[in-house]
This record gives sequence, structure tokens and C-alpha cells, in this order.
Amino acid sequence: MELIVGNIAFSTWSLRPWLVLKRCGAEFTLTEIPLYGDGWKDRLAQVSPSGKVPLLKVDGETIWDSLAISVWAAERYPQAKLWPADPAARWLSRSVVCEMHSGFGALRTECGMGPDAQGVIHTMVGDDRADPPTSEAVAADVRRLVEIMVTMRARFGAGGPYLFGEWSMADAFLTPVACRFRHYQIDLAAHGDDGSAADYVADLLRQPDFLEWTELDGAGAH
Repeated sequence: MELIVGNIAFSTWSLRPWLVLKRCGAEFTLTEIPLYGDGWKDRLAQVSPSGKVPLLKVDGETIWDSLAISVWAAERYPQAKLWPADPAARWLSRSVVCEMHSGFGALRTECGMGPDAQGVIHTMVGDDRADPPTSEAVAADVRRLVEIMVTMRARFGAGGPYLFGEWSMADAFLTPVACRFRHYQIDLAAHGDDGSAADYVADLLRQPDFLEWTELDGAGAH
């Protein structure tokens, strides 16, 4: 099994299925294809039918898209409990994952990871910080994300520190958001947080699999 990803330092789409596969205990190799520089699109086109990352090569098939890979993992490794056991939590976690996968365009664009228009590289790892965003569109995205975090933690957080108590696919999909909140120094309290969203973000950023990902940066995929 081979997971092909973009730059470990800032490919948020690649981080999500990596976290999922690690949680499953899957044995896989990791191949990094840098997404910037000369010829990267040609290199990627040789392995990716969509011209994008991530993709998973398994059982003679190529599965592309972070959500598709994660859903495949939930079916292949049911013991990993990537969806919560409680029916209501399970339905809502799927809603959170889908909203995260398809929404929050302003946050993604204005709080991007990778080189910006001025050539400054923003990463999910390291201690560098950027100025907070100022647009109302980003503020609306942050308010919605804080609402999700506060609401789900209040309803389902008794079973652990994650969104639905125990770690689930929703946490994998929200980890890059936590990275953006940290890197861009976003004040969650100013967007409706009662403290529980900030605590949750901190827990995501010290989760062992995420910390392992940060150590891969600069060490090469393996």
C-alpha cells in the first residue's frame, strides 16, 4: 500500500488521510511529490489520474481524494472506529467531515498553506506565525468552525478530548484547521469560543500521529 502526498510541510489535503491510515494501524509507504518548482505537474500526472494529491495505491487500484481514501479506510479497518459508535454522533461526524471537505473557501484561500503571492511560505509545522486575516468572509468561516467545535464538544465530549470524545475521522479533517488557527494567530474567543474550541485545537496539535507528521518534514518521506 502506498500513500502519495504533496509537500509534507503544507499539503493539508495530504495530512488528513495520513492521520486516518495511521489511526487504522495500516502498513503503507509514503511518497512525497513536491507541488512547486519546475516539472511538478508532469511528475504528478504520471501517477495521479486527477492531477492532484493525495492518492492511495492499494490492491491494484488507485484511490484519489482525501475523503475517498478516508472512507475506504473506515470500511477496510472497522476496528479503528473512524466513525463514532453513537448513532447521532456518527451522523453528525459525517456532516462535519463533508462540510470541512467542501466548505470554508475563504479560510483556505486567505489563510493558505504553501507559498503566497509574495513568495512567503506558510507551513503547518514550525514556529513561524503570520498576521491574522481581516476579511469578514474568513471571520464567518471561523465563527462557523468555532460553533461546530463548541457544540460537538458540549454534546459528545465526555468520552475524551476530541470532537466526539474519542478520536474520529472528523478530527483528521479538522487538524489542518487547527494548524491554520495557530499559524495565523486567530483569536477564537473573538469568534464565539467559550474556551472549549481552543482546548480542542490544542489537543489536535499535540496528538501523537500529528506530531509524527511534523517530524517527517525535512526528513523525507519513507
